[in-house]
Amino acid sequence: MKRRLIFATNNAHKLDEIRAILGDEIEILSLSDIGCHDDIPETADTLDGNALQKAQYIYNKYGMDCFADDTGLEVRSLGGQPGVHTARYAYPDRNDADANTAKLLRELEKKSDRNARFRTVIALIEKGEVKVFEGIVEGEIATGKRGTGGFGYDPVFIPEQMGKTFAELGIDVKNNISHRARAVRKLAEYISNPSTR
Repeated sequence: MKRRLIFATNNAHKLDEIRAILGDEIEILSLSDIGCHDDIPETADTLDGNALQKAQYIYNKYGMDCFADDTGLEVRSLGGQPGVHTARYAYPDRNDADANTAKLLRELEKKSDRNARFRTVIALIEKGEVKVFEGIVEGEIATGKRGTGGFGYDPVFIPEQMGKTFAELGIDVKNNISHRARAVRKLAEYISNPSTR
């Protein structure tokens, strides 16, 4: 029987990315697939803390093996911001991708250092045991939006040595090189290879 894991999200973009990266090896269920419509807290001040908080909430409530992620865009000249506030950078109470991107571009207008990195942390809970995986992709912020693919900050993030934004590269390339892809590959390798435990 195929392995099943709950991914503590209802974000369709994230689900599509994760399912594309993991392929048919593991059946990934979303929160709505298990009937969870709770507003899961994300009150930690680190990506690791948020990922673990979400996974722990689902594991404690449903008793099912699960994982959760948190992703942050860390811009060097902004002291690592938006970081843990990446999704709600423009407004503390909601995720507005266009407003987030516009605010980021405004903040970088007079800065010469546009170096940034995307970092994804995945917390997996299996039979009560916690394992954490991290994926990082270095890059820089473009001076304006470019491309139509992807979501969030994809139109302004240029991964190192690519010369194009994630939005210009397209979903297949992004799924191969992204921060989330790197973290998910570590997760998949751990799950499918018992000898690494």
